[in-house]
Amino acid sequence: MNKILVVDDEPAMREGLADNLLFEGYQVDTAEDGKVALNKIAESPYDLIVLDVMMPELSGFDVCKKLRMDGNKVPVILLTAKGEEIDRVLGLELGADDYITKPFSLRELLARVKAVLRRTQSTQTSSSEQFEMIGLMAVDFTNFIAKKDQKEIKLSHREFEVLKFLKAHRQEIVSRDDLLKNIWKYDEFPTTRTVDNFILRLRQKIELNPNDPKIILTVHGMGYKMVGN
Repeated sequence: MNKILVVDDEPAMREGLADNLLFEGYQVDTAEDGKVALNKIAESPYDLIVLDVMMPELSGFDVCKKLRMDGNKVPVILLTAKGEEIDRVLGLELGADDYITKPFSLRELLARVKAVLRRTQSTQTSSSEQFEMIGLMAVDFTNFIAKKDQKEIKLSHREFEVLKFLKAHRQEIVSRDDLLKNIWKYDEFPTTRTVDNFILRLRQKIELNPNDPKIILTVHGMGYKMVGN
């Protein structure tokens, strides 16, 4: 049974989400703010965090950033009343796995929850490590582990997914829109900055010289292409 933490400072929203997720068969815990959420996450592992952005003292963005800085790869779905593009971009760049703007339908939330859990289910069903070299980095896509010079390095879940998608389309030109639709799951996304930042971070980890990449090439005006091992 998947265990989900619902974090929202509005009692009605928090308890309503918890009740519906319980009805769907999930094990559910709740937290009324970011600090309580971080304490609970430190004490118990979760399969998914449903995290409100606009909270006093410690925002959802702050919680997400803290988790990723600590190397915690637990999937995160952000909830926010704001719909501005900059908020959505910021949330995804901080390592969130999905983003829902309030008001949203319960059906939409449950579909997003199932989709995120399905994408990460392989980490729960396989324990064998299977590394393959991509540039300077050894990557185990099944267990979401990355190593460089025999030392484990931190990659967000989204970075793993972007790298995996490029590998699956090796020698093909992959547009930024392809990545946004297949990894971020949005039909429309008005900026390419998020993708460019992810590619930059990946190059810093796999390329001998990130300023002169040999693994992930930029195809000007079209997108990116993975060409080397």
